[in-house]
Amino acid sequence: MPSPFAEHFPALRSGFSYLDNAAGAQVPTHCIDAIHQFLTGGSCNVGQPYPASRVATALKVRAREETAEFLNCRADEVMLGPSATALTFQVGRAVSRLFQAGDEVVISELEHESNAAPWRALEAQGVKVTTWRASWPEGRLEASELKKLITPRTRLVAVSAAANSVGATPDVAAAAEVAHSVGAWLFVDAVHSGPHHLPDVRAWGADFAVFSPYKVFGPHLGCLFVRRELLAGLPADKLWFMPDDGPQKFEPGTANHEGWAGWLGSLRYLRDVLGGGQPGREGLARAFQRIAQLEQPLLEAALEQLSRHPRVQLYGPKTSAGRVATFCFNVTGLAPRAVAEHLAEQGVGVAAGHYYATMAAQALGLMPDGAVRASLLHYNTAEDVGRLLAALDSLP
Repeated sequence: MPSPFAEHFPALRSGFSYLDNAAGAQVPTHCIDAIHQFLTGGSCNVGQPYPASRVATALKVRAREETAEFLNCRADEVMLGPSATALTFQVGRAVSRLFQAGDEVVISELEHESNAAPWRALEAQGVKVTTWRASWPEGRLEASELKKLITPRTRLVAVSAAANSVGATPDVAAAAEVAHSVGAWLFVDAVHSGPHHLPDVRAWGADFAVFSPYKVFGPHLGCLFVRRELLAGLPADKLWFMPDDGPQKFEPGTANHEGWAGWLGSLRYLRDVLGGGQPGREGLARAFQRIAQLEQPLLEAALEQLSRHPRVQLYGPKTSAGRVATFCFNVTGLAPRAVAEHLAEQGVGVAAGHYYATMAAQALGLMPDGAVRASLLHYNTAEDVGRLLAALDSLP
């Protein structure tokens, strides 16, 4: 049986079970139609008086404003870019001009490499980079362990709001409190949490945050939040006439206008279909309440069945508390890639490898082959979970 959301997501009408959502969500017709409408209405750049350019200019303003609603911040704290990785590297280059030898950075062991490599690059100039270790195999991070690592020389702490490997969801606000106690900044990777939980950079106490619209039912784009008070003091590789205190300093080149049109369509899907038609952040809050209601039974069913499967070794939190519906596991006697290939033949799409979460894979002793990852979103169904388990049961 197709997903009840297949009327909005054309890809779901095939009957294939998309369980690699952590690598990118499917997109609704709201997004697809918005891209088509923008491109057929006249593709052009911003800032000119003719009609199509006026449309593009207004579109970019709206994209910034509505992304700010999504993040719970000001519009002039939002940078629109090509990917979360690219934007994180831009911040890394900026702070490299501010940090000095002897300064310190702490990165959690759950991080995707995009929230680790930019900070490790600072080691070349004498910055000390320390890893905030998780408890394994659950992948839990404790603020008490972070407290042991920070010193008066700590300048930045990097942490994920949800691990793209084992699905654990650290207490970001607690990490912010620890970081801020010594005057350090908190950089939050919200890429994997974005489709499951509505971000709130204010509640987190974040100084920086990134997320990817393509994980939240949108096009392949990236967004960066920088706390307003920090923006002007960050060096940037920018055109000379761009203001130092504006978000454009981290947006070199022409924007992907059709992509931002699609992202606005994705936000409209969230508000209209899942949020009861409510505008603004209220509509998004209602949408994510509905997402939680839809995902919770899938999370619990998959967690329970994978946990008791005789051939499956499951990593990550053992209960539904403190995790999202992302399941990292291996099958006894089989390489992860072989398992993924078999599941694909059975109409179930999963990932195999380390998913760029190399520190977690190393901590679990899974390098270089990694593990299988099945990840669910609100448009998945109990039938998808059943197909996953049936495909695992049919392994040789």
